[in-house]
Amino acid sequence: MKKIVYQGEPGAYSHLACSQFYPEYEPVPCVSFAKAFEAVRSGVAKLAMIPVENTVAGRVSDIYHLLPEGRLHIVGERYLPVHHQLLGVKDAALSDIKAARSHHMALGQVRKFLTANEIDAVVDVDTAGAARKISESGDKTVAAVASTLAAKTYGLDILAENIEDADHNTTRFIVLADQPSVPTQDVPSVSSFVFHVRSVPSALYKALGGFASNGLNMTKLESYMVGGSFKAAQFYADVEGHIDSSEMKNALEELAFFSESITHLGTYPMDEVRLAQL
Repeated sequence: MKKIVYQGEPGAYSHLACSQFYPEYEPVPCVSFAKAFEAVRSGVAKLAMIPVENTVAGRVSDIYHLLPEGRLHIVGERYLPVHHQLLGVKDAALSDIKAARSHHMALGQVRKFLTANEIDAVVDVDTAGAARKISESGDKTVAAVASTLAAKTYGLDILAENIEDADHNTTRFIVLADQPSVPTQDVPSVSSFVFHVRSVPSALYKALGGFASNGLNMTKLESYMVGGSFKAAQFYADVEGHIDSSEMKNALEELAFFSESITHLGTYPMDEVRLAQL
């Protein structure tokens, strides 16, 4: 059975995404994003399921540093609606809970619920790991914020259901592989790349002009510093369009004129959620 890796422990939301979108693959946990990347590079796994952003908590910042140097290719995107549960040990009740453990992203998505119930937030490495620790501790006063899969995996009770602050709470995942898999041009696609602008006045403004003039929708632009310098930034971008289209070629030609380097990370089919919003 082919393997798909994810960061976290069994029961994590990434585990849930693997099971839901790639049921024919065996989900395999990794202790870090870097280890997940390495598992795909080494051939241990065929794919990696990696979260990049959430509609409530924002971006997963670690990923944007790993992508340029990870030597993997984005071959897909998946949108997972996230429903958080408050999990406790057997016979615990909501009124018993004084603190809740979870990943900081998950805690940020249930802030209103925790405040309303006077529950202290305690940051843990990941959601499923927090659930495991609660199961092992037997402490009725501490809960975990995690998935229904985590509750089932670690034998915990669901003390409160769907406690996320926003109904639209959704995490976007990218799927990574060792080799590119570019769809044909008739498939609605997203192209992702990293570029490093030249350190000249208005470089970013001029570099991005080609996307506007060619009618391409840039849906994401993330900046971060590299090489210990504050002089120039590296950018990650998602653009709705095929890498081989004439419009994208024209835009990238203009981008290249104002950039020191451009790395194409992948062109892949749009998820049905993105398609529905067009």
